[in-house]
Amino acid sequence: MALDGIFLRHIKNELEKEIIDTRVDKIYQPSSQELVITMRSFEGTKKLLLSSRPQSPRINITGSSYENPKTPPMLCMLLRKRLGGGRLRKIEQPGLDRILFLRFECTNELGDTVMLTLAVEIMGQYSNIILIDENGTIIDAVKRVDASMSSQRLVLPGITYKMPPQQDKLSVLESDAEDIIRRIELLPKTTPLSKALLSSLQGVSPIICREIEHLTGRGADVYSDSLDEEKRTRLSFFLKRIIKAARECSGQPYIITDNQKKPIDFTFTDIQQYGTGRSVRLDNGFCSLLDKYYAQKDAAERIRQSAEDLNRLLNNAASRLIKKIYIQKDELESCADREHYRICGDIIQANLYRIPRGAEVLEAENFYDEKMSLIKIKLDPSISPAANSQKYYKSYQKAKNAEKALKLQLERAEEELSYVDSVLDLLSRAKTLSELDEIRTELREQGYIKSRREKGYKKQKLLCPMEYCSESGFKVLVGRNNRQNDELTLKSAAKNDIWFHTKDIPGSHTVLVTNGLEPDDKALVYAASLAAAHSKAKESSKVPVDYTRIRYVSKPQGAKPGMVIYTHQKTLYVEPLREDDDI
Repeated sequence: MALDGIFLRHIKNELEKEIIDTRVDKIYQPSSQELVITMRSFEGTKKLLLSSRPQSPRINITGSSYENPKTPPMLCMLLRKRLGGGRLRKIEQPGLDRILFLRFECTNELGDTVMLTLAVEIMGQYSNIILIDENGTIIDAVKRVDASMSSQRLVLPGITYKMPPQQDKLSVLESDAEDIIRRIELLPKTTPLSKALLSSLQGVSPIICREIEHLTGRGADVYSDSLDEEKRTRLSFFLKRIIKAARECSGQPYIITDNQKKPIDFTFTDIQQYGTGRSVRLDNGFCSLLDKYYAQKDAAERIRQSAEDLNRLLNNAASRLIKKIYIQKDELESCADREHYRICGDIIQANLYRIPRGAEVLEAENFYDEKMSLIKIKLDPSISPAANSQKYYKSYQKAKNAEKALKLQLERAEEELSYVDSVLDLLSRAKTLSELDEIRTELREQGYIKSRREKGYKKQKLLCPMEYCSESGFKVLVGRNNRQNDELTLKSAAKNDIWFHTKDIPGSHTVLVTNGLEPDDKALVYAASLAAAHSKAKESSKVPVDYTRIRYVSKPQGAKPGMVIYTHQKTLYVEPLREDDDI
């Protein structure tokens, strides 16, 4: 991640051009570590994203849309109260620290004008967003830090804000190339140039340090003790280029992608160290670059965090069911000897006249055996021979009843495990908070989550199924969750539409809408590939997909959501459609 102090300086420069003197219109908190502030001016509105996520801390103007929780968090409500209607007057960056101070001119409850500050600290896992009053006192923060978390710097409401501890590094805003080279030459002789630069310079990322070493050594490794006159001259030249970019904000936004066009890094200058192994492309702006770089990564992380409690709940349920099934199968195996009890009872009954009272063992012919071999049967000497016979009969009946009950319980447990697996699969493919809410509602209805219905509660309206279209014009609908699967298959689809589902694998119900026409083979394969893509087998190369007419699909009474039975099916083996395929 290359959001270093120099890159942040370019972001600050861009923000000053776009949102200085604009007014705070709305404030949202999509997740616990993100804020979105809508800034309004006569020219329109712009959304400012502040993120303290450890994996993607940043500040930039964004064009992305964010799903917000139904109830605003307490911090969001506080920010709306204190910053709402305020005007952004100044953006400050101390040196090349990865910190921006947003100075807002606001009106307090008494009508007085006050200056409030949002400190956006971009420091990896220590990133934070802190609201500070006009006296430098912390009002609140996205991440509160108490004495148990840090002994050096506390971030708590009511205490004075302090800057993070400073590092003993040179700033390119104040030091020239010769100062930097002299600092490098004081380091141990075997230090690689890139590491020497990283330990000596403030606000410069590893990728920039590697690039300076690459250019200085013309592709070869360079060490702090190998700086001859030629390399020293080249190093000075490239350092001056970085110094100029930092002081004049003259850099340009470059994004680096791998062979699959996946973004892997970004910088404020062109990069040559990767050769042809990576693609380096100039972007439109620093804010738009960050927006593109983190868009997909952040969306997945937000969903992962929101789904964490559901994942834990379902995995615990699956573990409990697997253990239960294992125990029941073990008990079922012990019931397999029930015939032995019946045989013993019959043999005792047939030999009552031969058994003296108080006998401990009966040795008699086993008339169930073709060879009439002898069998030894243990007896309870404290009861009569007839009572011993009845005791064996009772053991037989008990084992028989237990087997019947265990088979039923085992069947139900396996059905429930199949259902839990299907929900886990749907959860892994959920892409929006609305889809997560529907899954959460389904689990609440099934009793996995305690229901807390409030007054005026209304049943949540289902989202529309995902919709696709084949080359030949046939519409294909795919359910997003089990409740929607039932709605799509059992209510919305026509009897002659074609239903698809991965064979014996959890996945979404997929319906090819025929409108009374006969679909071609390509449409069938396309719909089957979609069904495979929206299943647990989405990463496989070939997936078996069953398909049949809707009229042959039914739901057993009392079955869990999404659980159906079907007949007259055929099977296609298809490759799942990938995200980068044209679907």
